[in-house]
Amino acid sequence: MYLKKTYRKQSERTYLVIAQKYRNPKTNISTDRTVKSLGYLDELEKEYDDPIAHFQEVARKMTEEENAKKKLTLTINMEQQLEQETDDRKNFGYVAILKIYHELGLHRFFNNRARNEEFKYNTNSIMMLLVVSRLLSPGSKKKAFEERRRYFERFDFSLADVYRALSHYAKIAKDFQRYLHGQIAAKYGRDTKTIYYDVTNFYFEIDEADELRKYGRSKEHRHNPLVQMGLAMDADGIPLHYELFPGNKLDKETFRSVIGEVRRNYGTGRIVVVADMGIITGDNIYYLTGGKDSNGYVFSFSVRGGTEAFKNYVLNNEGYVGTDGKPAGEDAEFKIKSRLIAREINVTMKSGRTVKKTVHEKQVVFWAKKYADKARAEREEVVKKALALVADPKKYNKAITYGAAKYVKNLEFDKETGEVLEGKHCPCFDSDKLAEEEKYDGYYAIVTSERHMSDGEIIDTYRGLWEIEETFRVTKGTLEARPVYVSRQDRIGAHFLTCFIALVIMRLIQKKTNRRYSAERIIECLNKIACSNEQDNLYLFDYRSEISDVIGDALGIDFTRKRLRLGDIKNILAESKK
Repeated sequence: MYLKKTYRKQSERTYLVIAQKYRNPKTNISTDRTVKSLGYLDELEKEYDDPIAHFQEVARKMTEEENAKKKLTLTINMEQQLEQETDDRKNFGYVAILKIYHELGLHRFFNNRARNEEFKYNTNSIMMLLVVSRLLSPGSKKKAFEERRRYFERFDFSLADVYRALSHYAKIAKDFQRYLHGQIAAKYGRDTKTIYYDVTNFYFEIDEADELRKYGRSKEHRHNPLVQMGLAMDADGIPLHYELFPGNKLDKETFRSVIGEVRRNYGTGRIVVVADMGIITGDNIYYLTGGKDSNGYVFSFSVRGGTEAFKNYVLNNEGYVGTDGKPAGEDAEFKIKSRLIAREINVTMKSGRTVKKTVHEKQVVFWAKKYADKARAEREEVVKKALALVADPKKYNKAITYGAAKYVKNLEFDKETGEVLEGKHCPCFDSDKLAEEEKYDGYYAIVTSERHMSDGEIIDTYRGLWEIEETFRVTKGTLEARPVYVSRQDRIGAHFLTCFIALVIMRLIQKKTNRRYSAERIIECLNKIACSNEQDNLYLFDYRSEISDVIGDALGIDFTRKRLRLGDIKNILAESKK
């Protein structure tokens, strides 16, 4: 504390106060705050010989007294033993998650939607536990419940209440997503001019399929019943909307349902959808561009699956330029070209009849040596397996020849056992097939309705799709969204809602910290911000890092203190929920 002079313009007199430096936890800005008002200097001079010196001494003593209050003498018994089953370690990093959770007003949504329900358990409290656990200690709902004392919250509900609440969450999932979008738009801003869309699936370790969990093409090449998830994200990589589909639903068949919901209920205006080639069909392109509200697309386009005319255009070196904008030579490591073209697409009308429509689009084709080298390296193991299959077919079956069988001619499998059958002709390596595929290594194509965009802008826009791929990786890996430990359809829906909320909160923490750290590093840090009860209501912390400082500064939470009283911890938690 110190003596501070202020000049009052109205009276043209000097005013004295005792002030203290203060950092606002909400704005993280350091400022002065008045501890004690003293009076005008000219009046104080009538009472004190030297008011400046007098009150400087007062301020010094006040500082000493305050510092003395911060000191605590502990008496420690070095022979003291822990009681059996002692587990007093508490996580405190979860306060960062609660900060975003309440900043988005999620507590208000869940409390309001439960207001007229007959159940008595607190659905907001249960969701808080499930979201925090999904981020910091993913696993089953039972595991989350058993670990509830890991946090400073009073989770006053039973495990049965947790399972009952899942049915409630499933009913309100779609309304919640719209609410969350509105909150993010209001608190953080949303850029929905560009929408990224992709599909993944989650396997279930069950023996028989049901109405939702069906056999389909697994992204992880597993022979298990699946659930498909279609996910839309905004231009910043923040999840916007998701839907679940039966596991046998094709990627391209999910597109109009998810994008239609976004267009109708998310107030986006005109959008440009970015997606990979699994989504591109004439119906989906026409869905975006054929209506009165013409939207746009940036889609990857299959070179190998294109027409002969398109393949010839791709392989013809005429028109390619390098990074310097000059015609690309044979030794170029990157080359690119584009053209404006009218292309016919097949569109299914409401009557079921297929008609041809014309789209006017820009096609961007590029080749990169590093991608060509990567493709050849990845194919090398498959080719080795194909050659081994030709040498000794009896060692293999259909299940373990995935990818290699396409390079082998005269190969037949038993439909029931999957074993290789002996035919009239011996299996032989298909060198023509290999040569045909190698021709297109390193080539990529993008088609777009946005013909005014430069080639570089189109490629940069498409590259943003890696965000959604990384999002799926985080969901499946870091958040351990699978395996799923619930089986009822409504509870499966609630499980993925929990994962969605956890994912949004993680992305917003990354946004607030300028994307400096991966989700894995942030979660590792928040788990390490923990404490143990040292004595009475005093807790000892043993972790601080650059990441914890950055997160704390971004969210206005002080993670630097080595010791905190329980009352201080509760005050910080209460502040995070405002």
